[in-house]
Amino acid sequence: MNKDNETYLKLFWRGGSSSYYHRRHHHHKAKNNYKKSSVIVVASTLIVLFCIAVATLFASVPWNQWVFADLSIARQNGTQEEFALRCSNNLEKNETETCGREYPTSHKPRKNPLMCPSYFTWIHEDLKPWRETGITREMVEGAKRTSHFRVVILSGKLYVEKYRESIQTRDMFTLWGMLQLLRWYPGMVPDLELLFDCDDRPVLPRDMFQGPNAVSPPPPLFRYCSDHSSFDIVFPDWSFWGWAEINIKPWRDTLREIKQGNKKMKWKDRVPYAYWKGNPNVVSTRKDLLKCNVTDKNDWNTRLYIQDWEQESNEGYKSSNLGDQCRHRYKIYIEGWAWSVSEKYILACDSMNLYVTPKFYDFFIRGMQPLQHYWPIRDTTMCTSLKFAVEWGNNHTHEAQAIGEAASKFIHEDLSMEYVYDYMFHLLNEYAKLLRFKPTIPQGAVEYCPETMACSQQGNWRKFMEDSMVNSPSHSYPCTIPPPFDPSTLEAILHTKHNLTNQVQSWEDEYWRNKL
Repeated sequence: MNKDNETYLKLFWRGGSSSYYHRRHHHHKAKNNYKKSSVIVVASTLIVLFCIAVATLFASVPWNQWVFADLSIARQNGTQEEFALRCSNNLEKNETETCGREYPTSHKPRKNPLMCPSYFTWIHEDLKPWRETGITREMVEGAKRTSHFRVVILSGKLYVEKYRESIQTRDMFTLWGMLQLLRWYPGMVPDLELLFDCDDRPVLPRDMFQGPNAVSPPPPLFRYCSDHSSFDIVFPDWSFWGWAEINIKPWRDTLREIKQGNKKMKWKDRVPYAYWKGNPNVVSTRKDLLKCNVTDKNDWNTRLYIQDWEQESNEGYKSSNLGDQCRHRYKIYIEGWAWSVSEKYILACDSMNLYVTPKFYDFFIRGMQPLQHYWPIRDTTMCTSLKFAVEWGNNHTHEAQAIGEAASKFIHEDLSMEYVYDYMFHLLNEYAKLLRFKPTIPQGAVEYCPETMACSQQGNWRKFMEDSMVNSPSHSYPCTIPPPFDPSTLEAILHTKHNLTNQVQSWEDEYWRNKL
C-alpha cells in the first residue's frame, strides 16, 4: 500500500473528508482506490472474526480430541501410527501371551500400484496345473504327507496347524513372514488354506501326475524351490526375515549392508579372481568345485574357501559378514542339496556372478538372463569353465562389470522387501481364486500373532523378528501382476536362455581349442 492510500484510509476511519485526496489526484482514480481499500477492510474484519471463533472452539473442546485430530491429519499427510511389539512382563508360569487387537484390520493405501517385475509372471505358470480343475480339499489333503504345517488365513488372521519340526527354525520364520504380509496389507489377503513343506528338494514329480498313467491331479504344495520336472509351488524362503542360526540378518538390513559394502571398493580395484566360500559337504558338485582351487601346479583363477559355521559361531561371526564379501570381481554361485539361500547375497555384490548350471529354481531367478545378469558355468567341467570366465572378464572389464552391476541392480530394486511381500500377496491371491472349498480352522490349529511368536524368543530369534516386524501398513497398493505368458512368448524366453548359454559354451570351447 502506498503513502497516499495510507493517508486516505486514516481520513476514512476518522470520518474526515476526502478533499485532501482530491487535491492531489483525479476523481476516478480515487474512486478505484476506495473500492480496493474497502475490500481490504472487509477481509481484515473477517480474519479477526475467524480468529475469535477458533479461539472459542479451542477453549470448548477437550485437548485430547485435538491430539487425535492431529493424528488423523498426520496420517493423511503421509505419516502413520506404528504398532510395535508389545510383550507382557508379568505373566505367570502357565500363562501365554495373548494377541493384541489394536492393529488395523483394513487399510486403503494412498499410492497407486506400479507394474510388478517380470518374474511375477511365473506365478501363473506355477499355478497352471490347477487352472482348469481348480483346487479341491481332497487335493490339498494329498500334500499332507510331507508337509510341516497347514496355514489358514481367515478375515486377515493367521492360524497354523503344525505336523512336524523343520530344519532349524525355517518354519517359524516362514510363518513370521506370512504374518508380516497380513500386517503389510491388512484386510487385503483373501481367505485361504495351504500346506507347506520346509525341506529343500521338490517332491511332486510331473511324470506322476501327467499323461495316461497319471494317478490324480497334483496336490498343491508350497516350498522354497522347485525344478522343471516338478509341480511344487515356489515361495520366498525363511531367510528374508533372518537366519538366526548363522547370524544372517533380515533381508532389508542385509541388503543395506551389502549396498554399503559395494561402495568400499571400486570394481576395477577388486581382486581379479573368482570367489566362493561355503560348506562343500552337502553335495558332490561342491566337492568337485574345491578341486578348482589354486595349487602349485594349477591356477584356475579361483579363490575357494570352506565355511566352518561352528567355528564362526564361536568367534562371533566376525569373518562371515555379508557386507564385507564384495571384494572380488567374480563370485561363484553353486547349489547345495537344492537351491541355496546364498544366491541372492552373491547376486547383490556388483561382482560378475559365475552361475554353475543349476537344477533348481527359486521364485525370482527365472526373471534373470545369462550374459545380462550372470555368466553360465558348466557343472561338468567347472575348472576350465571358471578359468575361461575369469580370463574373459579380465579382458572385457567393461562388459564384465556391466553384468555384475545389472544383477546387483535387479536384486536391490526388483527384489526389495516390498516386492517380496507383493510376490507373496499375488501368489496367495491367485492361489485363493482356485480354491473350490471354504477354508476352515482345523481343531488343532492355533492363532499366530507377533506376541505369541516373538515374545517368548531370545537372542537372534527375538532380535530378527523385531527387526523385520511390519509396524504399520503399506503406503502403496500391491504392484500390478503381469498377465500369463502366451505359449509363443514363453517358448521364446526359454529359447533365448538356451541360446545364450550355448553361446558362452561355444566361446569357451574355442578358447581351449586355441590353447592346444
